Amino acid sequence: MQIGKYEVQMIDAGRYKLDGGAMFGVVPRTLWQKENPPDEKNRILMSLNTLLLVSAGRVILIDSGVGNKFSDKFKEIYDIDYSHTSLLKSLAEKNIQPEDVTDVIVTHLHFDHVGGATHLDSDGQIQLQFPNANYYVQKKQLEWAQKGFPKDRASYLTENIEPLYKSRKLKILEGPQKLLEGVELILSEGHTVAQQMVKISGQNEKLIYLADLIPMTAHLNLPWVMAYDLHPVQTIQEKEEILEKATKEEWLLFFEHDPRIYCAQVYKSEKGYQLKQDIKL
Repeated sequence: MQIGKYEVQMIDAGRYKLDGGAMFGVVPRTLWQKENPPDEKNRILMSLNTLLLVSAGRVILIDSGVGNKFSDKFKEIYDIDYSHTSLLKSLAEKNIQPEDVTDVIVTHLHFDHVGGATHLDSDGQIQLQFPNANYYVQKKQLEWAQKGFPKDRASYLTENIEPLYKSRKLKILEGPQKLLEGVELILSEGHTVAQQMVKISGQNEKLIYLADLIPMTAHLNLPWVMAYDLHPVQTIQEKEEILEKATKEEWLLFFEHDPRIYCAQVYKSEKGYQLKQDIKL
């Protein structure tokens, strides 16, 4: 799909699982399990849907999945599955090599969004996965990640964050802004501190990469928020604000973790926000 100057493509970075109860907070299992059946460990299947923007002189990746630096125990806990594809394989299918990527926008530093930004080399050393790219993260998000607050400390892994922090490629941003032509960063504070969603705009088309504000289509239901969220009430308010704009202006919504529908338009009915059209990029 062409949006403005960018060819926009979904990049499938694999599958993993998280606890269903954590993904839906106070919503009873009898409701969320209908479309998200859990396994014997109460985990639901989730995707690592990333986004590629290509224009003359720019190859931009939004988020990078879990990566490959994890232990066998970590892989087992989250049932990480690259059997059908991975970040690098999906990029290669688009004729994109790691050296081609010019920019990596990190929505936030949780392991399932930034793990693929670095990798282990043949000597077991952590290196940038995309050596020629600039990496963008919000200053407040970086500071929060490094602080190690007890509620979400487990989502921030030192091996993902410190190599980026110490590199000369990390660009630390402050606040919402126009990052590049046609690429705008919109901040959200409900899930975590200074999560940056990415809005791509053309003359007639707009797409917003929702990250963990609305990670799956099931979360279009306003009260359905994650137990992972730092401020659930704020998440609900932010969801409503974004969805109101999206319905009025017919934005495309990109869902980072939905294994069935990764991009769609929505409309508002008496039952709330509903899927209008499934879009393939």
